[in-house]
Amino acid sequence: MTTTKYVIGIDYGSDSVRSVIVDARTGSEVSSSVHYYRRWQQGLFCDPSNNQFRQHPLDYLEGLEITIKDCIEKAGGKHIAEAIKGISVDTTGSSPVAVDQHGTPLALIPGFEENPNAMFVLWKDHTAVKEAAQINAHATKFDTNYLKYVGSIYSSEWFWAKLLHVLRADEQVNAACHSWVEHCDWIPFVLTGGSNIREMKRSRCAAGHKALWAEEFDGLPPNEFFATLDPLLDGFTSRLFTETYTSDQSAGTLSPEWAKRLGLNTSVVIGVGAFDAHMGAVGGQIEPYHLSKIMGTSTCDILIAPTADIEGKLIKGICGQVNGSVIPGMVGLEAGQSAFGDTYAWFKSILAWPVKRLLADSAIIDASTAKALEEEMLDKIIPELSKQAALLPNHLDDELGIDWLNGRRTPDANQELKGALFQLDLGTDAPAIFKALAESTCFGAKNIVDRFISEGIPVKGIIGIGGVAKKSPFVMQMMADVLNMPIRIHQFSHTCALGAAMFAAVAAGIYPTIEDAMEAMGSGFDAEYHPNPANLDYYATRFLRYKSLGDYLEQNTISTPEKVQSQPQLT
Repeated sequence: MTTTKYVIGIDYGSDSVRSVIVDARTGSEVSSSVHYYRRWQQGLFCDPSNNQFRQHPLDYLEGLEITIKDCIEKAGGKHIAEAIKGISVDTTGSSPVAVDQHGTPLALIPGFEENPNAMFVLWKDHTAVKEAAQINAHATKFDTNYLKYVGSIYSSEWFWAKLLHVLRADEQVNAACHSWVEHCDWIPFVLTGGSNIREMKRSRCAAGHKALWAEEFDGLPPNEFFATLDPLLDGFTSRLFTETYTSDQSAGTLSPEWAKRLGLNTSVVIGVGAFDAHMGAVGGQIEPYHLSKIMGTSTCDILIAPTADIEGKLIKGICGQVNGSVIPGMVGLEAGQSAFGDTYAWFKSILAWPVKRLLADSAIIDASTAKALEEEMLDKIIPELSKQAALLPNHLDDELGIDWLNGRRTPDANQELKGALFQLDLGTDAPAIFKALAESTCFGAKNIVDRFISEGIPVKGIIGIGGVAKKSPFVMQMMADVLNMPIRIHQFSHTCALGAAMFAAVAAGIYPTIEDAMEAMGSGFDAEYHPNPANLDYYATRFLRYKSLGDYLEQNTISTPEKVQSQPQLT
């Protein structure tokens, strides 16, 4: 029998779920497994043209069971399973769902199986733009600024806007919906065998950053705030929560049903969940005043600061400041970009259109060769674009991009905004456009850093985490040049899952604090990018042009009263 203690970190991303078994003594990976959501891969329940992105709870449950069992088998089977002491989960967010009084998502109840409104509303779903605008306008009518801890602007990507939109859009869901639950709260509830929604332990991270929970309000804003916004919300807070929990705490132990399904024992502790970026920042060994950038399809940027330093400060235009949302005893500050890797994926998809549509009908090569050629070409598009873009000389009048292809998250959330390309001519080629798009995402990152600094929050360095950080030296060097800051890249491949594993180790009592777990289980950094002095003036000038073009687009594309109302600044 092994005396080593193991923990499992589970990371739910936009396209897949990954589970990792970690040695709690060292933080080293024992095994990992990934499962791509079957229904999501088929494009079911989504309508990108209308910004609707929904995920079925069965995708989450299937992935949970498949990846954990696969991890255990890869790690050595029963003797490893017996030494697993804790499990913690991170998810995308805000990705909430309508549930009944038992905490069951409506999509798992007969009659709602194929109804997108009964499914999880993914973070990138922007169907609630109208509701977000109404929340922002409504908040100005109150003496208390209930948006003060979420940057004074509420986003269509968040809890209340999505809830209101779904209740308005679907009478059947409205009638059956007892409560509204974040994905990161639901999975621990499932694993612990929860059957009463009132007993669900809600994440401080999710509640504070997306649902307007605040210590100052003794919970959520009062019923009057929501009832006067829309009568559909009258009394709804009584079906939600008052208390929240930091992720170093236990949500309970593994239920007999799930212990049997997973091949584990019922003494396994399940930690309180959180969002992927917040646990990822811990996995990436975040330090006070160092900005942790989790760079995937979007970015989520996390900064922590001692509570005493933030006392009396309200950071405008970010995605929230919440005591204990990352590390207990510290204030977690969240920002981010709505499209980062998605920007590159969009351009890849455009270039790949003829490859996907025409190769299969080729009269020259057979079907199997066509398929193999398609896969080879798609794998090489971004690396080759990066290589060729890096060879281009820097000219101030080069093509310029705006990175709002999925709206703007921060600073100053506005999901109505659209991306743009400027300075195109007949000499513009694919590498030049890719370079402009990469620059735009780096300029978007600088906008966030500049907002923190202008609001009195120093940024001492950048920690890069995620797929883009690990795979694209071209983008990372450009970002170091644009920010004029060094960027350290964390070496662990599955950093969000590692952060979840660290929290599992604390919840299970292996370490007394998350700081102790970070010190013991942190794996360090394997790359660092330093600004190239030769590029600093070039990018400083280009950034000013990016800002000017962005200001022009924002002022000239927000024309209706509804859009104007989406941008009030509360004091």
